[in-house]
Amino acid sequence: MDVETQKNHLKAYGLTYWTLERELKVKWLLNYRGGSFLLPDAEIIQRECQIRGVSFEVISDAKAAQILEDIASPAVNQEAVVLEKAPKIAVYSPTGLKPWDDAVTMVLTYAEIPYETIYDEEVLNDELLLYDWLHLHHEDFTGQYGKFYRAYRSAAWYIEDKKEAEALAKRLGYNKVSEEKLAVSLKIRDYVVGGGFMFAMCSATDSFDIALSAEGVDICEPMFDGDGSDPGYQNKIDFSKTFAFKDYILERSPNVYEFSSIDMTEKRQIPKTTDYFSLMEYSAKWDPIPTMLTQNHTALVKGFMGQTTSFSRDQIKSNVLVMGENRTNGEAKYIHGIKGKGFFTFYGGHDPEDYTHRVGDPKTELDLHPTSPGYRLILNNVLFPAAKKKKQKT
Repeated sequence: MDVETQKNHLKAYGLTYWTLERELKVKWLLNYRGGSFLLPDAEIIQRECQIRGVSFEVISDAKAAQILEDIASPAVNQEAVVLEKAPKIAVYSPTGLKPWDDAVTMVLTYAEIPYETIYDEEVLNDELLLYDWLHLHHEDFTGQYGKFYRAYRSAAWYIEDKKEAEALAKRLGYNKVSEEKLAVSLKIRDYVVGGGFMFAMCSATDSFDIALSAEGVDICEPMFDGDGSDPGYQNKIDFSKTFAFKDYILERSPNVYEFSSIDMTEKRQIPKTTDYFSLMEYSAKWDPIPTMLTQNHTALVKGFMGQTTSFSRDQIKSNVLVMGENRTNGEAKYIHGIKGKGFFTFYGGHDPEDYTHRVGDPKTELDLHPTSPGYRLILNNVLFPAAKKKKQKT
């Protein structure tokens, strides 16, 4: 999985997932040649690599044993983690065509990793319990329809989206979309607390935390829910209920395409040509989880925009790990934390290979980006639940 020899990093994850589906174990060699995978040697696996265009090397048992022995040395920052079972994946997404795409579903499809689509009804019926991994993407859990009001309130897709959301909320027994989305957020929270893994990108990151912190508080203006917001609602926000963020100021105006001060999109001063974020380095033996989640063939990853591009460092809770950051801009791009028995990762931005992806833009063709470091971070999260859990040394 290093930069020199792997021609298709993304499909290599799918090949690894495919191997796990066949009840074969895989060793993930953390920090060894870009986070390589050690698979059993079988003709069927070699043939599948060739079909998918995944670069591989066949090594002897003696060579494999020597690599594992070298990795086990306390002198090197490497570790071999056993992947045991292919995680069952759910993508939270509404039905029907939307004027934007989803980086995670695109890369899962490209890597040939199977997933199932669920939405509010399934979540409220406790079907999350059937899955090991949940993805949230371009979603607004606050009931403000993505804050698209100013630019798109007359667009056919916006009008239809609002109508469908209101009908769904009513059918599920809620008076407002914001109330129904809060109920969904609480179910997702319980899923994570109970041991699930949640991965969120773009506006699903901050809008999810905002919805939790505004439980019982009306933060929606009349054009969103038909009545006024609660007076002085900022003072009623409860940051103790959030996963990752604290001390943020909500954006009151419905005409501003922003949820709160968490997002750095409008505050960042950096041109596209120099927009990169760096991945942190962790101890593979002592901190295997963040090490798994930052495996890559480069420590410097191209930045990319989104409704929520990145996160203000001073509004991230102290117990949340910043795994990718732009220090010059004082922003976090890629963060991770523990909630109860489960885990969550928030990744700012919309599409790692489309810098300023806008509503209505064509989707990214991943055949043009088979070695994308930004997309690799997504796939690290997909495989993370497959790892054999070891007792922490601390």
